[in-house]
Amino acid sequence: MFFRIGEIGLVSGTSIGQTMSDNELAFASINDLGRLFRKRKVSPLEVTRFMLERIERLNPKLNAYITVCADVALEQAKKAESELFAPRGKKGYRDRGPLHGIPISLKDNIYTKGIRTTAGSKILKDFVPLHGAGVVAKLREAGAVILGKTNMHEFAYGVTSNNPHFGPVRNPWDLSRIPGGSSGGSAAALAAGLCYGSIGTDTGGSIRIPAALCGVVGFKPTLGLVSVEGVVPVSPTLDCVGPLARSTHDAALLADPILERSRTQPLLSQATRGKRKFRVGLPKDFAFKILSVDVQYIIDRAVRRLERAGVTLVELNLPLLHESEDAGNQIAWAEATHYHQQAGWFPSRSSDYGEDVRTRIELGAKVSATAYLQALDVRLRFIQQFHMALEHAKINALAVPTTPIGAPAIGEETTSVNGENHPTRALLLRLNRPANLAGVPAISIPCGLTSDGLPVGLQFISAVGDELRLTQVVSAFEELLPVLPRPPLFV
Repeated sequence: MFFRIGEIGLVSGTSIGQTMSDNELAFASINDLGRLFRKRKVSPLEVTRFMLERIERLNPKLNAYITVCADVALEQAKKAESELFAPRGKKGYRDRGPLHGIPISLKDNIYTKGIRTTAGSKILKDFVPLHGAGVVAKLREAGAVILGKTNMHEFAYGVTSNNPHFGPVRNPWDLSRIPGGSSGGSAAALAAGLCYGSIGTDTGGSIRIPAALCGVVGFKPTLGLVSVEGVVPVSPTLDCVGPLARSTHDAALLADPILERSRTQPLLSQATRGKRKFRVGLPKDFAFKILSVDVQYIIDRAVRRLERAGVTLVELNLPLLHESEDAGNQIAWAEATHYHQQAGWFPSRSSDYGEDVRTRIELGAKVSATAYLQALDVRLRFIQQFHMALEHAKINALAVPTTPIGAPAIGEETTSVNGENHPTRALLLRLNRPANLAGVPAISIPCGLTSDGLPVGLQFISAVGDELRLTQVVSAFEELLPVLPRPPLFV
């Protein structure tokens, strides 16, 4: 199958007048695909059919989707095509914006009206919501085409996406490894060219961890800036909804219609690019302390690129950073258990949980009121001191590795880093939990491959509500990095 581009060239280098191969179409950016639609070089219906065929053929390798809603997707694509392809200025023509006609996926803990929403669990395996989440309504209004619901860690309560009920999600770069979690299916589907973007959730790194391990971009907005109404919760104090995409610009295009903002605020996708005199903080006493040799080398190289680009790097200490993981754990454990008790599932249906999730829910039942309140107190003090440290050092953003390691093997419970064994779950959470505890925006972008050919992510974190500046910083730096190749098994 080939699609004629005509006079439109792709960012990836396809020149004027050439044809676009299947792989080029599968990995096109949202921006490029939108341009093709508006030039009528390819249609939303054609692209949706192409993507559904690719999912049918390749998803068995990955297990990235739990539910594919082909009929719904084709109906939405047909509507998008009728609106975009109607004569301009005539009745029926409508351009809803950059996501109009773009096929995307949703993590399966996000309610979709009339479409099964399992949250990756046995308990909800046949649950079909009567209403959709608020974020889905906004995506539909923006014209996005929903391909299906992606596999995930059960109840979004883990970082591996090794799901005991629907099977493990596999990393597109190495099928024997995890994609990260809990939004593992979203990241895997995106990295393998089985959607053009995805919406996930993030309580302790669940967007950014899989983005890093699968070589895509993951964006966790400020707490409360995207509605979590109609999303199966883990911890209401920490839960966020956000996009996964192939670039920061694509992530911004996905974020713009779902962010709660006033009409006068600029769109994230309009953040200008280019070199600027940014000040970036490096909390080396914590974030750079435990890193594999490969990750250390790649991150050091990325930091040197920042310096050469004229960015001012400032080493700083963040008070309470060492306490952030435990405080986040105490809050998440207690709130997750409370939700499952309220729902009537725990302890009455304990046997229906996977072992790891059941263990954490049981652990949450043992968190005392005092421990929970102390964790909330640490959180408040951490938020205050985090922003004071950024303000004092005049920092635009922090830069930290997203994960200290590349993707571990499926089932790997402990991982050796420089000769010392660490719990794998704790390693993956370690550098992500702080942004959730502080409620601040964070973006993970790919910055290289390990010697095993596994992606490494670099994370930028900024102050509450500072998404626009964060997008500017990350976009400017993204231009300096080499583009990762596509996963070899899926090209």
